[in-house]
Amino acid sequence: MYEPAEPPPPGPTDPHPAPDRPAPEPGSADAFLGALREALGPGLTTVDADVLETYRTDSAPLCASGTPLALVRPRSTEDVVKVMRLADRYAVPVVPQGARTGLAGGANAVEGCVLLSLERMNAIVSIDPVNQTAVVQPGVVNADFSRAVAEQGLHYPPDPASWESSTLGGNVATNAGGLCCVKYGVTTDFVLGLEVVLADGDVLRTGRRTVKGVAGYDLTRLFVGSEGTLGVVTEITLRLVPPAQVPLTAVAFFPAMEPACDTVTELMRGPVRPSLLEIMDRPSVDAVGSYRDLGFPADAQAVLMTQSDRGPLAPDDLRHFEEVAARHGGEVMIAADPAEGEMLLAARRLLAPALERLGAFLSDDVCVPRSALTDLVSGVAGIAERHRLLITCSGHAGDGNMHPTVVFDRNIPEQVERAQTAFEEIMSLGLELGGTITGEHGVGTLKAPWLERELGPVGLRVQRDVKRLFDPKNLINPGKVLAR
Repeated sequence: MYEPAEPPPPGPTDPHPAPDRPAPEPGSADAFLGALREALGPGLTTVDADVLETYRTDSAPLCASGTPLALVRPRSTEDVVKVMRLADRYAVPVVPQGARTGLAGGANAVEGCVLLSLERMNAIVSIDPVNQTAVVQPGVVNADFSRAVAEQGLHYPPDPASWESSTLGGNVATNAGGLCCVKYGVTTDFVLGLEVVLADGDVLRTGRRTVKGVAGYDLTRLFVGSEGTLGVVTEITLRLVPPAQVPLTAVAFFPAMEPACDTVTELMRGPVRPSLLEIMDRPSVDAVGSYRDLGFPADAQAVLMTQSDRGPLAPDDLRHFEEVAARHGGEVMIAADPAEGEMLLAARRLLAPALERLGAFLSDDVCVPRSALTDLVSGVAGIAERHRLLITCSGHAGDGNMHPTVVFDRNIPEQVERAQTAFEEIMSLGLELGGTITGEHGVGTLKAPWLERELGPVGLRVQRDVKRLFDPKNLINPGKVLAR
C-alpha cells in the first residue's frame, strides 16, 4: 500500500551550489533603464505598474513572484542581444516569457528583473515543403503555425492542450507534449536547431537544417526543456512530417479505472500505435458534465479515448480497440465520422475550463511507466480521500503521463494547505513508481525542491555545472528549475 513520503527539505544539499547573483551598484536600476531605453528606442520598454502586474506570473497558482523592474517586448534577435548585454553589465536578472500558459511558475517574475516577452517576435520565417522544415520566431502561436504548415500539405504534430494560445518558444522551453505525442513524440523530437542569445549577449546557433547530423555535442536538446534558464531562444528550426490521414475516434466506458488502465497496457503492448490514447476518471467526467452535457453514461467510472490516423486501416484499428476494451469490461462507441469524433473528444479538451469554474487548482503531470498506471490512479484516489479533496485524474494514458489535478478554495487557508500536501504526495507517489515529477509542464518554481530527489546529488551537481557554464552570474531566469 502506498504510504506518503515526507516532501524533500527546502533548498539544495549540493556541495557546489549555484552562485548568488552579484548585487547591483546603488542607483544602477535607473542607469540600467536609461541605457535600455537608449539602446532599444521607443515602444519596446515599459515600467507601467498595471502592465507589469499583468505579465508578472504564468498560469500556475501558489507560485511566488517578485516585482519586475521593467517589461521589454523585443522585435528581433538584435533587440534581445542589447537587453542581455545590458543585463550582464548591470547584473539585472532576465526572465524570458512566451504566452505565460505554463503551469509551474517558470515564467514568473523575480524581484527586480526585466521581463523579456517574446510575443512580438512572431514571424514564420520560412516553410520548406521540399526539405520538410520550417524556421520560426519564438512568439508564433502553435495553432497558427500548425494551420500554416497544413496549407503547405505538411504536419506539425506537437499539440499541447494550450495550442490555441501557447507559443512555439514556450513549447520549446518546457519541451511540451500533447494529445498526439503517444505516436509522434514531444517538441524536442521536431526541433532541428536553435538560435539562442546567451547570458553575455553572444548569439549561439545549435543543430542544423539537414535530416541527419551528429557533429559535436547535441546542444539543441540541452536547450529544449531548459525553461529559459540557459539562454533566450530567438529562432527555431523545426522538422515537419507528411500530413496525417483523416482520423477515426472511439470512446470506451468502464466500470472502474483499473480495467481501463489494463486496456491501455494491452493496447500499447500490441503492434499498432494509436495516434491518441487519453483517459479520464469519474471526477473528471463529472467536472466536464457540470460544464457541458456530453451524454456520457451516468455509471461510467472511467473513459478511454483513442484515435487512429492510418486512413483505410483506421476501422480495423478501432475494431481491435473495441475487442481489447471488451475483454476488460468496456463498452465502446465508435464515431461515424471525424466530426462526431471531435464531439467525443470534447470532454477531454473541455476539462481545463471546466475545472476553472470549480476553484483554484494545482495541475500535476507525473509520468510513470505504463505498467504502473493502475497503481498511480489508485494511489491518487487514496490521496484524494485521505485529504478530503476533489482530485481529478486524467491524462495521456498511452505515455503514462497523467495530470492529477487538485481543486481547492484559495480563500480557505486550511484547504490550501491540504491541497499543497496532496500535490506533493502525488509527486512522491510518481517517483516511488519509477516515474518523474514532470512529463511536460516543466519544473519551474513549483517543483524545484523535488528535483534533487529525482536526479540524485550527482545528477543535480552536473545540472548546476551546466547552468554555471552558460550563466555564470545566475541572471537568466534565476531560481527556476534549480532551487538556487
